[in-house]
Amino acid sequence: MKQPLFLIFLFLYFSINAQDVAILKYNGGGDWYANPTAVPNLIAFANANIGTHISKTPESVSIDSEDIFNFPILFMTGHGNILFSDDDANNLRNYLISGGFLHISDNYGLDKYIRRELKKVFPNLELKEIPNNHPIYNQTFKFPNGIPKIHEHDKKVPQGFGLFYEGQLVLFYDYETDLSDGWEDEIVHNDPKNIREKSLKMGANIIEFTFKN
Repeated sequence: MKQPLFLIFLFLYFSINAQDVAILKYNGGGDWYANPTAVPNLIAFANANIGTHISKTPESVSIDSEDIFNFPILFMTGHGNILFSDDDANNLRNYLISGGFLHISDNYGLDKYIRRELKKVFPNLELKEIPNNHPIYNQTFKFPNGIPKIHEHDKKVPQGFGLFYEGQLVLFYDYETDLSDGWEDEIVHNDPKNIREKSLKMGANIIEFTFKN
């Protein structure tokens, strides 16, 4: 059996009818465990508002493990260094080309590292800014102006970037906005209700898009 077909069968074996998410553990010294309340809060919001049935406590999975194939979507964040080994990059690439999805939230300081490491995963692909009319901004919640601004970093406009493999969006990267901060418990950043709500709605769209595609 050719490898791509085998990978599709492997992914389907693990994840058919699955509605669970996980947090991606990576090497390099960066704090992959940042924002511990973020994904649980997003799960609760999605279950309450878009009809998902995601386990309320997300697992953490290592980038080099076959366990990543158990989940249709992985969440990744942090502030510092990231380092993918060849095995890490190969495993993540196989996951993404066989139907998996990765959301990366720049928790300020991640950008130069993640751009470097993603070239190991897809040497021939470039991060592209996702147009405002893309389905990821037009699920249950509508974002006609694209990704919302949640936290200020460098007084730059917020951007949503993606990697497209054979025309399919397989990775979403939020930059200069930090969606995952907006998912955290209110007491962590004291964000206004409307800011947290925008962040959670955008996160729910990411989950909904992933589960539909």
